[in-house]
Amino acid sequence: MPKDNPNTERYIAIARACLKAINDTAADKGSREEKIEAVYKAIDKAFQKEFADYRQSVAIMATVLERIASGELDADQAANLAKKTLSQQPDNNSSGQVH
Repeated sequence: MPKDNPNTERYIAIARACLKAINDTAADKGSREEKIEAVYKAIDKAFQKEFADYRQSVAIMATVLERIASGELDADQAANLAKKTLSQQPDNNSSGQVH
């Protein structure tokens, strides 16, 4: 993955969490199913952590869009609110690729 991709650090963190979970469960004496479940939980936890900012951004943008759609703002106010909201969002990946 290119180093200039804004998601590189997220992928690395998720990959590390996966590898740690696999290594941790390899030494466990639990059943195969328990080990698989532990790895799945670790992967899910890592994804939840890494994409929390995106979920928050989507919620903020939805609120802003609802306000703009209400018609209470004139065109300049709507444009300014949209610009302000976009400037506060986490980096995105301009290629659209997320994995």
